[in-house]
Amino acid sequence: MRNVNRTVGTLLGSAVTRRYGGQGLPEDTIHVTLTGSAGQSIGAFLPPGITLELIGDANDYVGKGLSGGRIVVKPQDDVLFLPEDNVIAGNTLLYGATSGEVYLRGRVGERFCARNSGALAVVEGVGDHACEYMTGGRVVVLGKTGRNLAAGMSGGIAFVLGLEPRRVNTELVELQRPEPEDLAWLRDVVARHAQHTRSTVAISLLSDWPRRSAQFTKVMPTDYQRVLEASRMAKAGGRDVDTAIMEASRG
Repeated sequence: MRNVNRTVGTLLGSAVTRRYGGQGLPEDTIHVTLTGSAGQSIGAFLPPGITLELIGDANDYVGKGLSGGRIVVKPQDDVLFLPEDNVIAGNTLLYGATSGEVYLRGRVGERFCARNSGALAVVEGVGDHACEYMTGGRVVVLGKTGRNLAAGMSGGIAFVLGLEPRRVNTELVELQRPEPEDLAWLRDVVARHAQHTRSTVAISLLSDWPRRSAQFTKVMPTDYQRVLEASRMAKAGGRDVDTAIMEASRG
């Protein structure tokens, strides 16, 4: 492939889906390693069972509509710059993603995870308008953010290291301290980021986790939290969960 090719991995994903259906294949059944600079929309609509590992950098729309696959983008091991201070991929990554995982060793552009409804994404810095209109999924940012974070974010959760509150659009979200179960989950995710990308940021965090984990802020949509709490209470009380969620969503 050359970087004039767009949506690398999408025809492969289509073939897998046609043969195996929406459930795809077991994790990491197909692992493709690419090198160089990718065109737009690498890994678009990638289904379960496929991992695309790109050693280099990528353009816009990485993982657009991601549907269960895994994408890893990282620089070569012998680069002479600090990956966490440089851009590894472009704008509007994971637009409309529904499931799957993306690990990015470096910063990215604007509108990261816009309209994400279920995917997990780990990145080392984002531009303006990250998590815009998110309805689900989880985002972990191990670096600086641009302005207007979480605008229109009605679902999902973001965890940001060293967050500057002034950069958050708090119309629909509130900033919280992560709970112990959040930190346990975060530690596992950061370890996976280190495993997939060899990120020195992730490795440094893990080496001093009790202290550094206190620097995370949880960005939680208020309506989403109310629905989650209603679901937990319904389960504990033996009530119908769907009914409880409908009641909570109506306020």
